Amino acid sequence: TFTGRQKGMGVGGQQTEAADVFSWEEVQKHRSRNDRWLVISRKVYNISQWAKRHPGGSHVIGHYAGEDATEAFTAFHPDQKFVQKFLKPLLIGELAATEPSQDGNKNAAIIQDFETLRTQVEKDGLFKAKPLFFCLHLTHILLLEALAWMMVWYWGTSWTLTLLCAVMLATSQAQAGWLQHDFGHLSVFKKSKWNHLVHKFVIGHLKGAAASWWNHLHYNHHAKPNVLSKDPDVNMSGVFVLGSVQPVEYGMKKIKHMPYNHQHQYFFLLGPPLLVPVVFNLQNLNVMISRRNWVDLAWYLSFYIRYFSCYVPLYGVFGAVALNLFVRFLESHWFVWVTQMNHLPMNIDHEKNRDWVTMQLQATCNIEKSFFNDWFSGHLNFQIEHHLFPRMPRHNYHLVAPRVRALCDKHGISYQMKTLWRGMTDVVSSLKTSGDLWLDAYLHK
Repeated sequence: TFTGRQKGMGVGGQQTEAADVFSWEEVQKHRSRNDRWLVISRKVYNISQWAKRHPGGSHVIGHYAGEDATEAFTAFHPDQKFVQKFLKPLLIGELAATEPSQDGNKNAAIIQDFETLRTQVEKDGLFKAKPLFFCLHLTHILLLEALAWMMVWYWGTSWTLTLLCAVMLATSQAQAGWLQHDFGHLSVFKKSKWNHLVHKFVIGHLKGAAASWWNHLHYNHHAKPNVLSKDPDVNMSGVFVLGSVQPVEYGMKKIKHMPYNHQHQYFFLLGPPLLVPVVFNLQNLNVMISRRNWVDLAWYLSFYIRYFSCYVPLYGVFGAVALNLFVRFLESHWFVWVTQMNHLPMNIDHEKNRDWVTMQLQATCNIEKSFFNDWFSGHLNFQIEHHLFPRMPRHNYHLVAPRVRALCDKHGISYQMKTLWRGMTDVVSSLKTSGDLWLDAYLHK
């Protein structure tokens, strides 16, 4: 093992004179909560202290402790030269010349071919956004909001008009959710600060949620999709068991927080109806208050001030609150089905240290392209391309998709494409399969 720490490490993990060289064995020893190293482009960095100050949160960078993080680093950071000034003080050495550039089960040929593809895609301008696309998308959201209010203001608050108003507001909320997702992934403006600013406006003022809450959860999901204990989207707090590994583990340990063999049935009561109006609201408030994120709280409150100013005069306080909850209830169904059909039926397992392409393809699938599917899902029917290129503007996913499929075919990686209906039914069938696995293990193992 090459270490040579005495030679090149200064105070706080800073590099001093000659660079130290390390083996992967040495790097992989540093993956605990308070001792974290990672590798980017063969350079070894000590992120133990920096992780707490990482803008994306300590978890997302900590997930790559003891690993090669080059592909994730490239995927998430648009201005890598700017980020280098933060990395430089953390540099403690590099991999020994005899060591491979990647660790674990990562496939060097796939990594090289994907880097070639990414470089070519960037040269072809597929990371450049079309401002008109996003302006029109924002316009149709604002138009739905305005028309919904004007309709009940002018024609009255009958049950029929109120229902139509709720559907229009739920549609605008769902579409604003896809739009904030674009800005959150830094895929609209060239400068990150403009993406962050508009992200706060869209998610805060138009949706009533916190940008910091979304960033920390969503980037963790992208960094390690469908990886148990790392992806928050598969952390079901014991309400559901997912995939083929977790149900057996729960069954063998005789864990029965819920009757999991019926989870495909109670999913309809606990999943789509409650996620947005209850779970997300509580999570948002907890994040903003516990972390004292007053900027996000101000944006959050601006949504409710605007909403109640518009609807309390028409419905009263109780009616306005009820309308808002009903809108969230409708939006929640939309959100859950779109987001879960791409991931829930796919492989869900513990960390396997796969390369970027293999990891993302095992955890994601696509839904067929159509005008409706693109609009309905915010182009997340191209979930594979989105996960491989999270900073790519969504209007370009269909252009890169044939190249991604060719890469997968070359390396024998499954590229799954489904109809919208099949994607939704697979959510239920996968929950039933996982529940049956749990019951079998609970009774017989």
